[in-house]
Amino acid sequence: MDSAGDPLALFGGEASPVIAQLLHDAAAAYQHTSRAEAILWSAQAINPACLPVYFALYKFYFYKFRLADAEKVALMGLETAARQGGFASDWKQLSPLSVNWGLTDRPQHFYLFTLKALAFIRLRLGQHTDSLALLDKLQELDPGDSVGSSVIRDLATELI
Repeated sequence: MDSAGDPLALFGGEASPVIAQLLHDAAAAYQHTSRAEAILWSAQAINPACLPVYFALYKFYFYKFRLADAEKVALMGLETAARQGGFASDWKQLSPLSVNWGLTDRPQHFYLFTLKALAFIRLRLGQHTDSLALLDKLQELDPGDSVGSSVIRDLATELI
């Protein structure tokens, strides 16, 4: 799969035209929170395996300052990506040998990116120990920092 021109492919897969349209519609309805939220959950109901929907949902909730909802959706996204990638969903059980973490067009890249998002969400929730543990795991799984978790670590260092 060639993901060079498709930003959704960077997060574990492509979206069907129907899902892509729903994501577009949700973005257009962003100021109407309940409508945008309903559209996003409709997309998830249509295709619960579509990783870009989880990305859109946790970003939506994060920017609406609904951090507990963002955390729940990020965990759902981790579970879905792990199932698709054939590795454990519990990040504590993962190692550099669990899967080839360097493949950016596979579910494991979405998993890493979402783990970074979860670290940021937990940092914002004041769960500093959990956030740092996630960042440590990211450093272990992604030593080349392909998902940019070092930015969150730098922020955590300033805040803690």
